[in-house]
Amino acid sequence: MRTPLSVVIGAGGTGGHIYPGLALADALRRAVPDAVISFVGTERGLEKELIPKAGYPLHTVGMIPFDPALGAKRYLLPAALLKSGARCRSILREQGAQVAVGMGGYPSAPVIVGARMAGLPSLVHESNAVPGRANKFAARLTPHVALAFDRSRAHLPGGERAETVGMPLVGPLGELDRTALRGPARRELGIPEGARLLLVNGGSLGAARLTEAALGLAARYRDRDDLRLLIKTGPAALDEARARLAATGGAAIAEAVPYLDRMDLAYAAADLVVCRAGSATVAELATIGMPAVLVPYPHAPGDHQTHNARVLSDVGAALLLPDEQTSAHSLDALVTPLLADPGRLVAMSAAADPGTHARAADLLAAKALELAGHPHPYDVTGVAPPACAPH
Repeated sequence: MRTPLSVVIGAGGTGGHIYPGLALADALRRAVPDAVISFVGTERGLEKELIPKAGYPLHTVGMIPFDPALGAKRYLLPAALLKSGARCRSILREQGAQVAVGMGGYPSAPVIVGARMAGLPSLVHESNAVPGRANKFAARLTPHVALAFDRSRAHLPGGERAETVGMPLVGPLGELDRTALRGPARRELGIPEGARLLLVNGGSLGAARLTEAALGLAARYRDRDDLRLLIKTGPAALDEARARLAATGGAAIAEAVPYLDRMDLAYAAADLVVCRAGSATVAELATIGMPAVLVPYPHAPGDHQTHNARVLSDVGAALLLPDEQTSAHSLDALVTPLLADPGRLVAMSAAADPGTHARAADLLAAKALELAGHPHPYDVTGVAPPACAPH
């Protein structure tokens, strides 16, 4: 009787690690429908909600962040890793796992430690242009490392042997044709014929700096009939944002929403997006050729969002605006000329390198299956060979 494929994925903390892990899990299920896929995370992160909601079991372990700001608590890290690694070794054995995959972030490191303890093959995926501390540690425990962005190679131990597979994307964004969907998307969102749409995307929890700047723009633009704003605030800031729009007259041209179930519609309808520079967001923008103004989150570890943003800004596919300089005035100075110049927006869209993000989940799944000694049922090609580290 054939032993079913079993894969344990470490992913937790933020959506930037969890969603790619879910994309990998879905790709593994497409390849091997009877595969046993489970996750490891902590009690504190978004994984407690997102992973069970997606239909996958979640095992939790106690772990602390790889963060110098913890002060004296950082000295507890080695003991925490050993304890949580031993727990992960037990989980791997209970699940009959053939391979473990760490998607980055401190909740995934114990999985790689546990795999090393259990003598199982493991694979690390680094999603950011500059790796976090957890993956810098985990990459020392396995020879198998996959990258979302090639430029992170120079920052990882053994990075010269890493493979660039791209960023696994969840949902339909990897196959989005903005041009084909533009008309239906604009009708669905109620955008008038000929009006430009500026999408301000603060992420799942919103971003106070982006929302504040967008509300200021709406007040400035309230008498314009050639422009609309769609502002994703997150649930917590929604009521205040709507009240501000009503009080300033910005509601005439702007709509505030708590979240967007159909990001494909929002991207297709928009002419320009203002957003943070998380790795998944940057990969989405690159894949679909979405012109953007990127405002990196200033407190990201290692300032990795600025490095992510430069993947696009360095080639002219986006503009980079530092968080501390972001206001209605500075945003106006950037977006008004862009929205008035369709040719430049087209050029920004064309400058984006879609890379392999649309196929990244399948490419990563193929690597995991290879390590598990399980044949892949269909051909997966296009994995970029390792490149020389930049000087």
